[in-house]
Amino acid sequence: MKGTWLRLREWTGQFWFLPAVMTALALLLAWGGIQLEEQYGVPDGLTWAYSGGESGARSLLSAVASSAIGVAGTVFSITIAALSYAAGSMGPRLLDNFTRDRGNQAVLGTFIATFAFTLFSLRSVRGGEDTAFVPHYNVTLAMLLALACVGALVYFLAHVTRGINMTAVVNLLRDDLRRALDRATHDAPTQPPAAAPPEAFWDGGEVQRSADSGYLQLLDTGALLTAAEREGVALRILVRPGDYVFPNTPVAVGVPHLPQNVLAALTLGPRRVGGQDLEFTVRQLAEVAARALSPGTNDPVTAIDVIDRFGDALCRLQGRTWPPGVEYRDHQLRLVYPVTTYAGLLDSMFHMIRQYGSGSPAVTLRLLDVLRIVTEGESDPARHRELHRHAELLIEDARRDTHNTGDLRELETRYRALQDTHATRRRED
Repeated sequence: MKGTWLRLREWTGQFWFLPAVMTALALLLAWGGIQLEEQYGVPDGLTWAYSGGESGARSLLSAVASSAIGVAGTVFSITIAALSYAAGSMGPRLLDNFTRDRGNQAVLGTFIATFAFTLFSLRSVRGGEDTAFVPHYNVTLAMLLALACVGALVYFLAHVTRGINMTAVVNLLRDDLRRALDRATHDAPTQPPAAAPPEAFWDGGEVQRSADSGYLQLLDTGALLTAAEREGVALRILVRPGDYVFPNTPVAVGVPHLPQNVLAALTLGPRRVGGQDLEFTVRQLAEVAARALSPGTNDPVTAIDVIDRFGDALCRLQGRTWPPGVEYRDHQLRLVYPVTTYAGLLDSMFHMIRQYGSGSPAVTLRLLDVLRIVTEGESDPARHRELHRHAELLIEDARRDTHNTGDLRELETRYRALQDTHATRRRED
C-alpha cells in the first residue's frame, strides 16, 4: 500500500499533472458556458458581459489564445535555459525543484488553460443572420483569463528569480532535511533498545533474491512485520532505502523460512527519492557545497552556508534517536532491518566537504566551530566520539594543505577549543 502511495505521489508531482488538470477544467468551463448561453441566452441585466459582435469576439479570442501560448513558450524556454546554466553550480536538485514547484506548475497551467479555453470558445463563434452565435460569457471569461495570465507572468518572474538564488536552494534543502530527520527519529527511549541476534542466527535461513533492479525507494516495515508475525518467522532485510539493488542479489533472509510477498514490500525505482532515504537528502546539500568548492566555482561562502545548515540539523538531533531496526512481538524476534546511524549521517555530511575544502582555511574553521557547538549540546558519548573523529580528520587535512602559518595557527586554536569541549563533556558524562 505504501508503495502505491509513493507511486501516486511521484505521478501527481510531475510537471505536467497540474497543468493537465487545469486545462481539463478550462475545457469543461468553456463547454458549460456555451451550453448555458445556447439554452438561456444573456440576461439584459448583465452589463459586465461582453456585448460585441461576431467579428470582435473572433479577434479577441484569437488574440488571447495566440498571446497566451506564445508568452508561455517563450518565457518557459528562456527559464529552462537559465535554470540549466544555474544547475551547473547548484546541482540537478534545482531543476527538480523547478518542475515540482506547484507555483510554477500553476503558472504554466494558467497559460495553457487560457489557450485551451479560448480555442474551444473560438470554434463556437458563428456568423450569419440565422445561425449567428457569440459566446458572450466565454469571451468575458477569456478577458479575465488574459488578466490572470498577466498576473501569473509577474508572479512567475519574481518566483523564479528567488528560486535560483543560492541561499533559497540551500534553505529549501535544509527544510527537506529537517522533515526527513523528524520522520526518521523519535525521542530517546527510556528502555535500552532490543539487541539484534548474532550473525550465526541467520545461517541456513531461506534467502530471498531480487527479481528486479533499481534504487530501494521505500521499505514497508509494517507489512513485513505483519507477514513475519503471521507466519511465526524471523525476517532480516539486507538492504535499506537508498541502496541500489542489483538483479538476483540477496535482499532478505527468513528463519526458518521466508514469509510470502517479501518483494512486494520493497519498492524499487530508477532514482533515489526523499522520505526514508535520509542520506539522499543530506547528500544533496553536501553536493551543493562540493560544487561551490570546485575550482570552477570557488564559492566558499555557499559551502559555509551548507555547513551551518548541517550544524542546525545535528543540534536538532540532540535527545533524539533512530529506531533500533529490531522488532520483537511477544518476546519473539520478527524483523531486523538496517537503519541510518549517527556515524553514517556525519560521514554523508562532512566527508565530501572536508575533501573538497581541505585547502580552504575559512571552510575548515567553520567546520571546526560547528563540530564544537554540536559537541557542547550533545550528551551521548558515542556521538561525541564520532564528532571528535571528524575533527581529527579535519585537522589532519588542514595540517597537510594549509601553508600559511597564521591560518594554521588559528586552525590549531579552534581544534584545541573543540578538544577542550570534548574533554569537558566526557567528564560531565
